[in-house]
Amino acid sequence: MFKAFLIKYAEIGVKGKNRYLFEDALVSQIRYSLKQIDGTFKVHKTAGRIFVEALSDFDTDEAIEQLKTVFGIAGICPVVILEDEGFEALSEEVVTYMERVHPEKNKTFKVMARRSRKNYALDSMEINNKLGGVILRAFPEMKVDVHNPEIYLNVEIREKIYIYSQVIPGPGGMPVGTNGKAMLLLSGGIDSPVAGYMIAKRGVQIEAVYFHAPPYTSERAKQKVADLAQLISRYTGPIKLHVINFTEIQLYIYEKCPHEELTIIMRRYMMRIAEQIAKESGCLGLITGESIGQVASQTLHSLACTDEVCELPVYRPVIGFDKQEIVDISLKINTYETSILPFEDCCTIFVAKHPVTKPNLKIIQHHENNLEESIDQMMERAVHTRQIIQTV
Repeated sequence: MFKAFLIKYAEIGVKGKNRYLFEDALVSQIRYSLKQIDGTFKVHKTAGRIFVEALSDFDTDEAIEQLKTVFGIAGICPVVILEDEGFEALSEEVVTYMERVHPEKNKTFKVMARRSRKNYALDSMEINNKLGGVILRAFPEMKVDVHNPEIYLNVEIREKIYIYSQVIPGPGGMPVGTNGKAMLLLSGGIDSPVAGYMIAKRGVQIEAVYFHAPPYTSERAKQKVADLAQLISRYTGPIKLHVINFTEIQLYIYEKCPHEELTIIMRRYMMRIAEQIAKESGCLGLITGESIGQVASQTLHSLACTDEVCELPVYRPVIGFDKQEIVDISLKINTYETSILPFEDCCTIFVAKHPVTKPNLKIIQHHENNLEESIDQMMERAVHTRQIIQTV
């Protein structure tokens, strides 16, 4: 029945003179997303509306699920498009529409007409009244409720006529790419994929870096992270994943520094490396999945100590979330089952029995002096020999 969708947006509508830039970005993202499924589609914007029209056969449910991954979409409305062949033809189509889309007729409704084409014979109020009468005559068990109806029947009179009553929620947010680019520190855990998803929802393009420690972490652990990047790329668009061999640096820190400080010092060197790659890639910040107090390296003292090595801002979108809140989002975006696969993570191999929870920055810096002889060369080698995995 449906051959088209009306795409509704929210925040983009208040962007003033720059709105067209965000609309164009949204159209581009919709086109990219629909290329992932069978079918040919025309995506175009007109007078504050974005329409997706099918030019071939397609699976309606599949198309809707794909559109649900496009940030910037507030609502997806399956729509019937008619040529203007007079009010009688419109009335017949409205009755057919109500019969098919709302089989349970014991409901209240309201007709909401919008006449953008002013040469149409009837104005909006007349369309509302006349179509309301048509529906009541066809379905006597239905009732009009202008204040809180169960069904809003929208009829838009443009160059063609558009009929819709369903609004399927989209993911909201802003189109990816409208707010710069940032580097996600992606681990195999639950939190960091959620953090990447949430920042991308605000229009940020994502690259990612993963710290691999063979032979202490297996190839399956690296594949797990690549799979997580692939899963979140459904929302973020293609992701370039930088895989850093961190073993040499971890072993060196393990040899030269107090063991209760291993996690925080390793984390500081991860941030240094991630920032170097971020700057090379034109990123404007780093993204992590840290939540205050979740583990020893995520106390306020530890986070302050970690941030001290960074010049770029560090964005932590889940910092105030409980673990269950993060899990709920990971379930929604389909990363949870992959995140809990039992493959060892780089950070878990060298964890001290009693890690420091309130690190003193001056003491940490003093102990990092023990690494001066070789750490710069190791970092350069790790960056130079990194593997790049590109999601599709």
